[in-house]
Amino acid sequence: MPRLSEVAQAIGAEFIGNGDFIVEGINHPAAAGPNDLALAMEKNSVAALAESRAQTAVMLRGQTAKPGTVATIYVDHPRYALAGLTRLFARPLHAVAGIHPTALVDSTATVAKPTSIGPFVQIGPGAQLGPRAIILGQVTIGAGARIGADALIHPGVRIGERVEIGDRVILHHNASLGADGFSFAIPDLGTFPSPGPSPGRPPGQPAVMRISSLGTVILGDDVEIGANTCVDRGTIEATTIGSGTKIDNLVMIAHNTQIGRGCLIAGQVGIAGSCQIGNGVIMAAGVGISDHLSVGDGAVLMAGAKVAGTRIGAGAVVIGTPAVSREKFWEQMRHLHRLKNLYADVASLKARLGVERGTGQGASSDKK
Repeated sequence: MPRLSEVAQAIGAEFIGNGDFIVEGINHPAAAGPNDLALAMEKNSVAALAESRAQTAVMLRGQTAKPGTVATIYVDHPRYALAGLTRLFARPLHAVAGIHPTALVDSTATVAKPTSIGPFVQIGPGAQLGPRAIILGQVTIGAGARIGADALIHPGVRIGERVEIGDRVILHHNASLGADGFSFAIPDLGTFPSPGPSPGRPPGQPAVMRISSLGTVILGDDVEIGANTCVDRGTIEATTIGSGTKIDNLVMIAHNTQIGRGCLIAGQVGIAGSCQIGNGVIMAAGVGISDHLSVGDGAVLMAGAKVAGTRIGAGAVVIGTPAVSREKFWEQMRHLHRLKNLYADVASLKARLGVERGTGQGASSDKK
């Protein structure tokens, strides 16, 4: 168990009080025990300190600790502090040393040491694993795939043939990298289905013909892929994800798409084929992007935004269906809320005009 001074040093923070206090864990003040470090870096958690059993706390600089606190760590950037604290107190993975006897490793595969390969893992011909990689149970790694140093591959992950993965990559449960893209030759629009000869397709060919995926998937260093996320291989070239990009669960990235460095992509995002995504792009949950579109560096796509037929420029913040600038979206919402009053005003005006002219047209026009 670390001393409080060691915890502060690990996250690059200052502390006041007894630095020799042994910290057993971290927790919200309401749930913290006497030997836990209370996480009181937000308004609601600071309020909970008053009734907390914790004797130590980590707080935002400028906040005041409760009386009787043994020691307090002060930070300037709470989210970064939380990242360091969770890493410090993370429980070690249960991973075997070496290669589990039930794993199937092809004789032509290269496995650097030390490496942990769990039960029922399959590693294909010519695959390469870097040092200190941890491959947990029931993972499959295709022929010719390359995995960098310090990779962490969780159970059930599927890595296709020739997929390239950089250093320190994390792949969560049941992620799929390198499945074929959803790519087919189909007749011209408006001519399908047609049982006989059709101007929309060559003679003798089926209405829907599969286009094979000859490319691969390439992940840079420090990429993280969430559970049940799929990244399809490219048709000819590679589908690529730049270094430092983090992708959540249940995301679909289609063939030929290029994603830049340092992007954050939240759950249930769908990116269609051949898209170009810049560096530092943020996509909130449920974003959808049509094929062959581009998103500029630093753009933010808010939750549920649907991008179709429009390029998103660098630094833009968009929302809605179809996606528009945040300012235009809220303007549209304001107008929508005014429609009820507008309809009432128009009805009133029509009624008044009908009465004044004695024609009754204001009432009768609504029945046409």
